[in-house]
Amino acid sequence: MVLLRRVIGDALRARRQGQHRTLREVSTAANVSLGYLSEIERGQKEASSELLAAICDALGARLSELLSEVSGTLSLAEGMEGVLVPVDEEKQKALSVSVRHETPLKATLRTTRKPKRDVVYAA
Repeated sequence: MVLLRRVIGDALRARRQGQHRTLREVSTAANVSLGYLSEIERGQKEASSELLAAICDALGARLSELLSEVSGTLSLAEGMEGVLVPVDEEKQKALSVSVRHETPLKATLRTTRKPKRDVVYAA
């Protein structure tokens, strides 16, 4: 199952890394602890809308842009067999999902499950 907090975390991490910024830089700019920001990026904590807005501001992005990206990722995942099926807690820890926007009209969604088995879908 794709968890919303993981997709949000992946989107935030991708933006931060795309800007070649450290967790420390963004956490300072957003006025959030480094550890908490790290947990948000890893999908372990769910951030409030206020906190997400502060993080987006620190990244120079609009909250609506982030949520639109997350919505697109979830929409892609909904169309793939087996991605949005319920799994137990242990299996959730073994699943990661990432999206790479190659062009405005092309995105690649990659899911990885342990044991390591990549499944790649492109749209």
